[in-house]
Amino acid sequence: MSDHEAPRVLHVKGRVLIGPDEVRDELWAVGGRVTFERPPGADDALVVTGWALPGLVDAHCHVGLDHHGAVDTATTERQALDDREAGALLLRDAGSPADTRWIDDREDLPKIIRAGRHIARPRRYTRNYAYEIEPDELVAYVAQEARRGDGWVKLVGDWIDREVGDLTACWPREAVEAAIAEAHRLGARVTAHCFAEDSLRDLVEAGIDCVEHATGLTEETIPLFAERGVAIVPTLVNIATFPSLALGGEAKFPRWSAHMRRLHERRYDTVRAAYDAGVPVFVGTDAGGVLAHGLVADEVAELVKAGIPPLQALSATTWGARAWLGRPGLEEGAPADLVVYDEDPRADVRVLAGPRRVVLNGRVIG
Repeated sequence: MSDHEAPRVLHVKGRVLIGPDEVRDELWAVGGRVTFERPPGADDALVVTGWALPGLVDAHCHVGLDHHGAVDTATTERQALDDREAGALLLRDAGSPADTRWIDDREDLPKIIRAGRHIARPRRYTRNYAYEIEPDELVAYVAQEARRGDGWVKLVGDWIDREVGDLTACWPREAVEAAIAEAHRLGARVTAHCFAEDSLRDLVEAGIDCVEHATGLTEETIPLFAERGVAIVPTLVNIATFPSLALGGEAKFPRWSAHMRRLHERRYDTVRAAYDAGVPVFVGTDAGGVLAHGLVADEVAELVKAGIPPLQALSATTWGARAWLGRPGLEEGAPADLVVYDEDPRADVRVLAGPRRVVLNGRVIG
């Protein structure tokens, strides 16, 4: 039987981590779905043993994108395969100009929740990534991307303002209030790219659901995030690039460069303070712009380095992340998407870097 041939029944034995405190000895996959009842044909099932987790979640990546813009189908497929091989079987694509709907027809590729294309101000984001519009167009573009996406819309909340020479907020308060209200009316949640401090209060008070990166959180805004239940996806593996970015822009934008270094220096303290205050924190890598795909284990390790307890960092890419995104874990009738390890990842999250088996739609594919 080849790796891509679907067995009639799959039997996962060992320790199946249904939740942080719920462990079962086994599950079966029949027709690509989870069941905990012994099915017909169980005696002839393909057996996989080890510590099983729901397929990992990368809640901030960009499939079909590189630092130049949209990429071809072959490159997009390679990105998705790299995520799959790392055990990331559910991806929230936080903005891409590429049409990746064809991936939905591939049972061997991760499932994607799309946020449409980035929405930015003119000349205030990476070239070829975003719709670049003025504030009076924001509501219309948010409505368009809410209809095109899978329940999310992505704004660029701040970026370097070349006239100021530093990061500044992109949108007036009244524009984001109207846009977020429209997205919510259409049943979509809104997230925003934010590195700096200035845009955060307006976005949260306007009703935003999530902030990406969130390096600009302070002791004044962290309680506001906690009170409103606004999640953050810190993308620490991406924030690690800030010093090199700062060095590259130092001659032309010294104020911006110094700001980026300060944000980088306090990154772990920022994430830990947000977590301690009760702000929901989830795993995302920001893969697909400059970073390679398949870095989900690295990001979990970064959250632990920041001071988040290992079990909570694990939940941020498994049980908790799936619940936040409205997708099932390992429950009766759910898609049999899971990753099997040789050791207990709750004891040491570094185990995530070495999946023993990857199972997608009930098929052992890695």
